Amino acid sequence: MLPFDLPAPQGNPLKPLWDGQCFVFGDVRTPVLEYSENFAGWSDDLTALHEEAAGDSHPIDLASRNDAIAQIKKFAPQPGAVIMEIGCSSGFFIRDLVKNFPQTVVVGADVVKEPLFRLAEALPGVPLIRFDLLQCPLPDQSVDVLVMLNVLEHIEDDVHALRKVFNLLKPGGILVVEVPAGPALYDSYDAELHHFRRYSATDLSQKLTAAGLKVGRRSHLGFVLFPAFAAVKLLNKFSPKRKKQTVVRKQAASTSGSNLVKLAMEFEMKHLSTFQLPVGIRALMTAQRPA
Repeated sequence: MLPFDLPAPQGNPLKPLWDGQCFVFGDVRTPVLEYSENFAGWSDDLTALHEEAAGDSHPIDLASRNDAIAQIKKFAPQPGAVIMEIGCSSGFFIRDLVKNFPQTVVVGADVVKEPLFRLAEALPGVPLIRFDLLQCPLPDQSVDVLVMLNVLEHIEDDVHALRKVFNLLKPGGILVVEVPAGPALYDSYDAELHHFRRYSATDLSQKLTAAGLKVGRRSHLGFVLFPAFAAVKLLNKFSPKRKKQTVVRKQAASTSGSNLVKLAMEFEMKHLSTFQLPVGIRALMTAQRPA
């Protein structure tokens, strides 16, 4: 059983129950509970593209997931606490959550369809819910920890999305959020990935605060790599040839297999992760709903 009630999906008079393996509507069982979709900022095809190009072991993504786990551990969720990842996609971080917090209730959510059903086969004990955050069907104050890694930039109305996040969190609950940094670096790579924007740390902090959340930790990921990263982004942005190219597959694959990128991220996580880094590839924040 989940520690909160789930509303009936549209067109179904029965409320679903989680039996530990599937959601149950009378005699019907499904591994993924589906409410709504919104493909304005993401799609099943983009999930497949990202998996093909970067897999589950890209050095920056590994550092991202490890950093998020560290932030959640600081919060020290109690047994039975609900940890939800919005944007769980293929479930790389969901696996980390299950491994690190076995006494909690880990829930995955996304707008995609096929990756969620594949993930349900791989992790049958994890409840997976398909919904658009802008039309969030879940009850208010039902989640202790909410994680959104590279999700907010895919949502056109991010301000409204953060209000929904505030509603979802229990008083005292936390949001661990990561977004692409550097508004001026928006390029063909971002456009291909259906990013609506890149963020400055100030912009993200202001939007979190406006939603009612109190920003605690504020930093960046990819500080060491940022000069080279910015140079590539500006080349993508201003080169007439690169403006017309699809670059995600090529650039993600090249950095995924780079020993230099791996060493840089390992150095940063080992020696710099406790500092408030002023710039980077991604902006990191942890915010709390006031108790």
